[in-house]
This record gives sequence, structure tokens and C-alpha cells, in this order.
Amino acid sequence: MAVLLSRLGTFSARHRFAVLAVWLLVLVAGGVGAVTLSGPTSTNFSIPGQESTTALDRIQSQFGAGAGGATARVVVVAPEGQTLTTPENAAAVTGLVTELGELPGVTSATNPLDPAAPAVNQQQTTAYSTVSYDAAPGGVTPEEQEALQDAVADAGAGGLTVEVTGEAVQEVPAVGGPSEVIGVVVALVVLAVTYGALAIAGMNLLTALVGVGVGVLGITIATGFVDLSSTTPILAAMLGLAVGIDYTLFIVTRHRQELLRGTDVRRSIGLAVGTAGSAVVTAGLTVVIALAGLFVAGIPFLTQMGLAAAGTIVVAVLVALTLVPAALALLGTRVLPRKARAAAAGGAPVAARGRGFLARWADGVTSRRVASLLLAIVALGVVAIPVASMRTTLIQQPAEDTSAARADALLAEGFGEGFNGPITVLFEGDGAVEAAAGQAQEIPALDDVAVVAPPIPNADGTAALLTVVPQSSPSSTATEQLVADLREQFGSLDGVEASVTGQTAVSVDVAQSLDEALPKYLALVVGLALVLLVLVFRSLLVPLVGVLGFLLTIGASLGATVAVFQWGWLADVVNLDTTGPLLSLTPILVIGILFGLAMDYQVFLVSRMHEAHSHGTPPLQAIRTGFRQAAPVVVAAALIMFSVFAGFVPAGEATIKSIAFALAIGILVDAFVVRMVLVPAALALLGERAWWLPRWLRWLPVLDVEGAALERDPATSRERELVGDPR
Repeated sequence: MAVLLSRLGTFSARHRFAVLAVWLLVLVAGGVGAVTLSGPTSTNFSIPGQESTTALDRIQSQFGAGAGGATARVVVVAPEGQTLTTPENAAAVTGLVTELGELPGVTSATNPLDPAAPAVNQQQTTAYSTVSYDAAPGGVTPEEQEALQDAVADAGAGGLTVEVTGEAVQEVPAVGGPSEVIGVVVALVVLAVTYGALAIAGMNLLTALVGVGVGVLGITIATGFVDLSSTTPILAAMLGLAVGIDYTLFIVTRHRQELLRGTDVRRSIGLAVGTAGSAVVTAGLTVVIALAGLFVAGIPFLTQMGLAAAGTIVVAVLVALTLVPAALALLGTRVLPRKARAAAAGGAPVAARGRGFLARWADGVTSRRVASLLLAIVALGVVAIPVASMRTTLIQQPAEDTSAARADALLAEGFGEGFNGPITVLFEGDGAVEAAAGQAQEIPALDDVAVVAPPIPNADGTAALLTVVPQSSPSSTATEQLVADLREQFGSLDGVEASVTGQTAVSVDVAQSLDEALPKYLALVVGLALVLLVLVFRSLLVPLVGVLGFLLTIGASLGATVAVFQWGWLADVVNLDTTGPLLSLTPILVIGILFGLAMDYQVFLVSRMHEAHSHGTPPLQAIRTGFRQAAPVVVAAALIMFSVFAGFVPAGEATIKSIAFALAIGILVDAFVVRMVLVPAALALLGERAWWLPRWLRWLPVLDVEGAALERDPATSRERELVGDPR
């Protein structure tokens, strides 16, 4: 692999203008395709085949297409000291309902003051109109949402307090907000400090942005053919930008090291792509497999998210192997600091700088290996403790100072907390209406039931809908238990099929499915890590250390996320509006993404140790040598990834906020505790045994991540002899 990649790097450097033109053409074609072929994204999460999801489909067939469509609740509150039933206020409410019913895409808007179906609280101070759309949940267009918001704003100017909430007004998040830009700026600063040259820092960031652009534009094109979640482009952009910068950093760093040895630019590019590029391919492959492996959860929208993000990673790898070498060829020796350019241009090796902080750090960790190892394990174990109380949900709290948040608060105050998460029950079959009426009398005896609305029959009496309002909030354990209790009670009905559905029930089903899939997925990625690292390092104990470190990273990352987002610790630091269970997607996505990123650092760091050891360096010295060579790059890469992920936290969209935070913490923990302390301490403790491989496994293929085959390549070997490289 190293020889093949080396030749690819040399080819890209030689034909740099053609390579640049091809990538520019791909970017332009992606932009044109995104404009002409893109479709809407969805904010709806559901699992085909689940009781709650299939019931929603049957509601549409039994009660009409609009019955299962997207809805919004327009909440109306009377001025202080008044009621909504006064002639003036009642006329204003009726006028608002009429206007709502005439909005684009709206099929109906209920009048909360209608005596036949009132929707007003006992004090007659708070009421709501249900606005139904012909579009499915997540399918209401931005123009239709804007028309509804404008109508609500106009109504609120007449003395009534009017707010709107519901799935119909959920906004589709956009890629590239101010906080994300700050993360990119921080990444540029870190790159400039790392390289000591602004030109190469800008090139690094620019090539990564090209990869992200192509990946996100490809996903945007796919929305015209596949129903994708609105979170997918943000996840792909966040991950693609982080790994794109890091992969370029790995190759550029190796290229600069070769230049400082006196190698000419084109040969240096080939050697860098052959060595660091091999690590990039290996690391990228782990991320792709981990993301594609999300299919084990059996949830289509999660599989689509994983495949879309994996596609962006593939683009990032291709950019690193082709576009980056072409750009390096254009820059020539300008990739080096100004003081080192003259010496490198003359073909003479540049003397290495003295021992720095990281070299002394490696000496300290490996000298006090037992204490360092125990300290790292205990510290991460303590941070991971909150994982034991982790809860997940799909119910998302709207951000503060929004109409949706104010509407939810008004509904909770006027009708009770559970009103924001009603449970719908569909009765079907002969006697469905009678069964629903009977259950309406029995259900109030269950725990946590606040109100049971009268049943609503369909036109021919073969189905009926029953709405159950819990006492507790939608994401509470009591409400989740009520869903289970209802299903247990309905299991004894004869001749009538009862299905529990609604947003709350869908959330319970999705969270349960994800929780059940999590152990299987964790076993998959851990097993994959072991196999991959055994192939890379031809060792059993090195992969075991890497996997154990990864498990500690996951524990600490999710533990810190639970402490902040669920317990509320340091909530103000991350601009957190409300606390509660984590988004159901967070644990499984964090495991998949952190797995790939952790393997990035493991491969790049330990491969340099393995390279030194394979050239005859004693085990302890090989660890210190490899650490000194690779640690600066890992530190810079971690700081860049942290800044990118952290940029999505302060003003991040609710769906991505906890995921970005968990990834940011995971990166810090993995790079600075696991790879900088635990791994070198453990390998120093193992000594020569760390590189042991049983005879019965020596048939395994050699991946040659360190580029040993390049030494057997005649052209490469001749070049090294000319520059006096002892390898």
C-alpha cells in the first residue's frame, strides 16, 4: 500500500494543475447539482415497523390524509385579569382561526372556543388552535412556516398573547453559523502556530473545506432522491472538516520532515503520501466502517446518516491523497518556516531542534509508568460515573426566547406539564368506538394520567382515536412508563386492535431500539478495532491497550455529557437552555465517530513507535522516539478537532449540540489522557512483549502503515542514500 500511495502522491504532484482542475470541476458540478436536484430534509425520526410508526400510517388511511400530517399549536392567552370568552377576545380568537385556516398548506384550524370541541383551560385564560397541514411531519416548507409565524406575530399585536409550537414549525438547521466560523478560525490559528508559516496553514484549511464542500453538496443532491434527516448535513460537515484538517496535517508534517532531511520536493511528497498517507487511509477506513456499521441498529434514518457521513470521510481521504500533494507541489519549500527554506532548497539536512516539552513529557510518563497508568485509569473512571444514570429521548426542548419555547411554557402553565406530550391511541376493528369509550373510563385509573379526551370515531365507525394526556412532562420516566402501561392494558382487548402512538410513543420506541442496539454496536466497533490494530501493528497487546483506552474515552465523554446536559453541571458554560435526557442518537453516534478518531491518533502515534522499533531501537527508546516525532502532530490535530466540534456547541442546533459536546470532550480525553499518558505508560510497562505476535497469526497480511516497503523500492532507497538517511 505504501508504494502505491507514494506513486499516487508523486503523480498528483507532477500533474498538479490537472488535479486542481478536476477537484474544482467536481466542486462546481456539486454546486450545480445541489441547486437543481436537492429536495427537503426531514426533522422526523421514526422506525418503520414499530407500533407507533405503523399506527400513524393507519390513522391517515382511517381518518383521511390530513389526520397524520404535520400539526402546529397556536396558543392564545387572554390579557391579565380577562378571559378569552369576553366578546372582544372571542372575536379576536375567531378571526385568528379563520386566518390560520387560509394559510398556505393548511387543511384545517380548530376553534378552541367551539362548544362542540373546546380547547380552553378551566380558567378560560389559555386556549389553543390545532393547525393541520397536508404535508407529513418534517415536510412543511420554510415559506409555509414563515406565513404561520407572521400570522401569529400579527395576532399578538392586538392585546392577546399568541405563540406557536409543534412539529410543523420546527426549523431545518443550516450549516455554517457564526459559532462554526469561530471554530474554523481557531483551527487556522492552531495550524499557523504549528507550521510557523501562514501559507501552508491556509492551504491545509482550504483543502479540508474543499472536501467538506464536495461531501455536503453530495448529500444535498441526495436529498432529492432519498429522505434524509436535517441533522445529516451538519454531522457530515462537522466530521468532514475535522478529519479533513487532520489528514492533511499528517501528510504535510511528514512532508516537512522529509524536506528538512534534504529530500527534494517531489520525492518528499511521494514519501509523505506513502507513509503518512497509509496512516490516513487506515484511519479513514476505520471511521467509514464505524459509520457504515450503524446499520446494526436496524434504524433506516440512522443508517442513512452514517452512510452520508462516511461518504464525506471518503472524500476527505481522497483530498488528502490527491489534492494535498498537488497543492504541496505548488507551494514548494514555502511549506517550511522562512529560516529553514534556504537550507532545504540547497539539499542539505537541517539540524534538528533540541528536546522540547513533549520529549520531556514522554520521558516522565514512561519513567513513572505505573503511577501514570493508574492515574489515567482512575481519573477517566471517575468522569465516566454519570453514565450509569444516562437517559435518552427523542423529545427535543425548543431553545429559549423562541415562540415554541414560550408556547410550551404557556400550555404547561394552563393545562399541565403532560399536555405538551399527549399520547394517541388508535382503536380498529368491529366495536372500536365502543372499546375506545370503555377505555376512556378505565384509563384514568392508571398512574400519571391527567386527562382522557372523548373518543373520536372515523366516518364508518370502524376506528376511533383516544387522546391521553399525562401528568408528567413528555421526557419523564413516568410518561415513558405510562406508554408501557397502556400497551399492557390494551393487550387484553377482544376483537379490537389498539395501538399506542403519537410523538411521545415514537420517542419511547426509538430510544428503546437504540438502547438495545448500543451493546451490539459497541461490540462491533471494539471487535473491528482489535482486528484492524492487529493487522496494522502485528501485535496482540498493542491493540488491547488501544481498545481499552477507547472504552475509557467513551465512558468519560458520555459521562461528562450526562453531567452537563442531564444533570445541569456547568450548563451556562455551553449556553444550555434546559436540562433533561440526552438525544437518543447521541450515544451511538458518539461511539461510532470517536472510534474512528481515536484510531486516527492510535495509528499515527504508535506507528511511529513501531517504525523506530522495527529499525532496531530498544522498546523504551522506540516509544520515546516515536512519541517525540508524532505527539506534536497529535496535539495540533486534537486542538483543531476540539475547536471544530466545540464551535457547534454554544449556539448549536438542539439535535447536534450534545453530540458536538460529547465529541469535543472525547477528543480532549483521547488525545491528552489516553494517547499521551495511558498508551506510552502501558507500552513502556509491557516492553518487548508489546510487539509480540503468536506464530499462529503470522500468516496475517502486512499493511505496512510505516512505509517499510518504500525502503525496498529502488528509487526511494537511492534517494535516501543520497541524503544520508540511515533508515
